[in-house]
Amino acid sequence: MTEPVFEFGKKGLPPAGEDGRLDAPAFHRNVEPIWSAIGGILAGKSGAILEIGSGTGQHIVTFAGRCPHLTFWPSDIVESHRASIEAYRQAVDLDNLRAPLDIDLMRPDWAWDGGELAAILCFNVIHIAPWVVTENLMHGAGRHLKPGSHLLMYGPYKRDGAHTAPSNQAFDASLRGRNPAWGVRDLEAVADLADANGLMLVKTVEMPANNLVLAFERR
Repeated sequence: MTEPVFEFGKKGLPPAGEDGRLDAPAFHRNVEPIWSAIGGILAGKSGAILEIGSGTGQHIVTFAGRCPHLTFWPSDIVESHRASIEAYRQAVDLDNLRAPLDIDLMRPDWAWDGGELAAILCFNVIHIAPWVVTENLMHGAGRHLKPGSHLLMYGPYKRDGAHTAPSNQAFDASLRGRNPAWGVRDLEAVADLADANGLMLVKTVEMPANNLVLAFERR
């Protein structure tokens, strides 16, 4: 596997709080578990990687540093997030990390004009969005991924309609209290929607804090 450009605890990412760089506490807890689940998949790919909902930008900057053979395209609908991503991008000056895009998954025809993708990343998005966002994510993945490429997702999920832990049940209740259209999604419903768009669930990885990494392959 490609050696990382950034080694946490040694050099690390540029510090947050400068030039609009934001910090997500969850990033520091989950970046290495997520990398352990998807790093091997990304290492074997070539071409472009699109992240939907890049947030602060810390994940995609880290992964771009670890996969110089891939071209990474971040995106987010929140202006302050795009500013943070761009600030990290300017600070690290990686040749394979592009400027953040404004991609809105509330649009069924969300645009990507860079050709077929080697992978789409989507972490901690679909539970803080209406179900139509999951539908449009899968429709777009079916359109833009080339055969054999992957949609890689991370977050909490129900299994067989039930929560996997009391903490996830409480989290789901808090989400629905903020917005009734939000909530922890059912893994089987997500997989069925993926299947309807030409994507097959090929890998499920148990993660810390009762989360999952899901790997869908474009048939």
